[in-house]
Amino acid sequence: MKIRVVSSKEEIETLSPNEEIVHLAFRPSNTDIFSLIMKCPQVKALHIPISYMRTISSSAQMYLKMQGIELLEGDVWGHRKDINEYSEVSQHVYDRIKQYLQEGMQEEDIIDKLVRETRLSQDFISFLVKNN
Repeated sequence: MKIRVVSSKEEIETLSPNEEIVHLAFRPSNTDIFSLIMKCPQVKALHIPISYMRTISSSAQMYLKMQGIELLEGDVWGHRKDINEYSEVSQHVYDRIKQYLQEGMQEEDIIDKLVRETRLSQDFISFLVKNN
């Protein structure tokens, strides 16, 4: 799965309408979030650093929830935007999710285990497990 990394509000206009997961590496305003949703109608989740999550207004959170868009907190560790505008989730993560599901592990246990194994946030792994 590819995560489109957006570093500034000016980049919102350059997004493809087909983006499904967008990581906002800046502190977004309500206008930025609404612009992104209008530009990318197929978006399923917004991924935002933990420090910025507290600044998302309750009205923006409610709007995202009404649109069925998940608001995930976390970072994209080690990603270099100057090399690639997308961060990718390793196939290994999906293989582990599939393996753990086949072994009959509970969703919470899978999430806890993968948080320890990867540098992905609990919210993001939960999203991957639910959408697998």
